[in-house]
This record gives sequence, structure tokens and C-alpha cells, in this order.
Amino acid sequence: MEIRYYMESDEAAVAALWREVFPDAPSWNDPLRDIERKLAVQRELFLVACESGRIVGTAMAGYDGHRGWVYYVAVSPAHRRRGIGAALMRAVEEVLEERGCPKLNLQVRGDNREAVGFYEILGYRVEDRVSMSKHLDTADRQN
Repeated sequence: MEIRYYMESDEAAVAALWREVFPDAPSWNDPLRDIERKLAVQRELFLVACESGRIVGTAMAGYDGHRGWVYYVAVSPAHRRRGIGAALMRAVEEVLEERGCPKLNLQVRGDNREAVGFYEILGYRVEDRVSMSKHLDTADRQN
């Protein structure tokens, strides 16, 4: 298994993986639009895991100089429980640490106990916070 930076030729495979792993994602989380947006900002924080030349995992991160965030941590169901997700998270942590990032945040849907357990094993903890959002893209405001 290899972890590397995202390349444009990965687009279809990454979008297909995200649709498989996040089938109930809200309409504003369109994989192709999210890939395009990420490539415009800190593209070097977009990682993919490959096995035998096939993309089996992803992690997308960001860093604003204060906190890091990680999104789209996804591993193909057929490749889970092999350490791919943990390796992707280690790679994200390393690349953010190199930039001086002091803390990494992530969000998990409240009912996704399996994901919460995965991150707790990696040393993350649940914090008492209120997550808030506001859609700035008028196309996204309908949802």
C-alpha cells in the first residue's frame, strides 16, 4: 500500500470511492465539486492510498495557521481493517506537523459510532463543542 498526493488522473476513482463510502452525503457534498475546490487550495494536503495501482482510500486536510482539519477520510469497504485509514491519518498528521500545526480537528456525524471508535483508537477524543455552519454558496443554500 502506498500513500501519495492526489493527481488529476485520480478524479473518477476518488469520486466513485466517496459515493460508495458516503452514500447518504448531502447534495452540497458533490465529489467532483469538492475535488475541484480542494485542488484550488492546499492541493498538497489531499492524499490517496493506493494498492496495486487502485485507489482504496483518501484523506483531505486543511490548515489555516491555527488549526488543522481533516475531511473525506475514506477507505473502500473491501479494504478496511488493514490499517489503511490509520496510515492515512498518520500521513495527514505528519504533513500538518511539518507546517507547525498544533491541533487537528475533525467532525463525525453523531450517529457514526464506528467512526468515533476508529478515531478514539488513534488518540482523538470527543470534545464538548457545538458545530455550526452557514452555506455561502447560493447553490448549496437550498439544503
